Amino acid sequence: MKKLVLVFTLLALGFVFISCAEETTVATTAATTAATTVATTVATTVAPIEQGVTPTSIKVGNTAAVTGALAGVGVPFNEGIKAYFKQVNDAGGIDGRMIEFITYDDQFNAELGVSFTEQLVEDDDVFALVGHFGTPTVGATVDYIQDKGIPMVYAATGINSLYFAESIGNPVMAVQPIYYTDGRIMAARAVLSEVYGAAGDAALASDARIGVLYTNDDAGNSIKAGIDFELDKLGIASTRIFSTPVDASSVAQSIILLKAVGVKTVILAMNQYNFPYTISAIDDNELEVPVFTSYVNASVTYIDHTIFNVNRPIYANAWLDLFSVEGAADYADFAACIAASDLSDTDKATYALNSFAIAGYVAAYVFVEGLQRVADDGDLLTWENYIAAMESEEIGIPMGGVIDFTGGKRWGISSMSLLKYEFSGLGDNIYTTEVETDYPLEAFINVEPIQTIDEIEGTPAA
Repeated sequence: MKKLVLVFTLLALGFVFISCAEETTVATTAATTAATTVATTVATTVAPIEQGVTPTSIKVGNTAAVTGALAGVGVPFNEGIKAYFKQVNDAGGIDGRMIEFITYDDQFNAELGVSFTEQLVEDDDVFALVGHFGTPTVGATVDYIQDKGIPMVYAATGINSLYFAESIGNPVMAVQPIYYTDGRIMAARAVLSEVYGAAGDAALASDARIGVLYTNDDAGNSIKAGIDFELDKLGIASTRIFSTPVDASSVAQSIILLKAVGVKTVILAMNQYNFPYTISAIDDNELEVPVFTSYVNASVTYIDHTIFNVNRPIYANAWLDLFSVEGAADYADFAACIAASDLSDTDKATYALNSFAIAGYVAAYVFVEGLQRVADDGDLLTWENYIAAMESEEIGIPMGGVIDFTGGKRWGISSMSLLKYEFSGLGDNIYTTEVETDYPLEAFINVEPIQTIDEIEGTPAA
């Protein structure tokens, strides 16, 4: 029985991570190829105010994986973007302009991603890139985006090349957490959380050994850099740390090693492509210690419920909150947006419970906030004015905290909560009308609130 991702299991959003067919969501009355209408007006032939901007339209786009292994991420992500843009357009647009969204399928391939990014910027003349998708494409185009000066809002990855301490006017504006921060928080919580011992309420022993499994790619190395920094900051001796790169062919041997040396916790620095086989290998080799992993893996879709073991709790960071009153209210707004979208009724029900659709919604929301600020200030919609508006003050994130671009900060969201995977057996899926008895009753539940790294650290003993 397939797993539907229940909304309260999906509090961590992000991705590290493809037919050259074009999917275009533009306003037109003429026939188009593989097109879906989102905007409600026809772009005029009036000379643009800025690239992609006319008196009646704002053209934006992205390249994302909507076929292949990661279509399960890219498709709902883009649908979340489209749904929010439709909501904005249905309400009259921004300053009378409808948002047009063009997207290309890069199959999670960097070469295709670079080509399509250049096509969006140089041929389609988009005003901005919204929801720039995946580690391969984002990593290969950051320099290009900065050279062109085109705004990029929300990267669906957290690679460290998106981090800039102070870079006023930088067009690269990441939103989801940077992996370096993710790694720091994972390490801090692995060391400082009281989740050890027979009752699961004890601190990590001062001499306990720590295992770190990482993938030797942009995502794994970016996360590991944060882990290494934090463990050193917390005074963990290098002799206590057993760190090794893994892939599908080597992971079992690495876990056998960690078990042999007696590690008391394992930190996994990898994305959702590598996490499933790693957590399965940990189970296969009976390593029963708490596991800490990235926010990108906080989805029940990446865990086989049959490996659930109370003696091996799985923890993950998360940057969104649906448990608070405010978070629940924000989620209701998202669900209403999906309900009003152009999706089929079946897809509406599915995507209303999908973390990646929420991520796309957040990407579009943050982008539109900048448009609205420019309009409210009465300024021309130019790249310069748009970036300045985004830097003018913090932006509240639906179901989350804030993103702060002021002073040139390009840090991504830097505070996260902690989730724990739970499986309570098989039963009925309450989100379908069919009565079932074999549906996995599983969820990531919140065990720690959204906190900054400083709040997590408190005053740790070295």
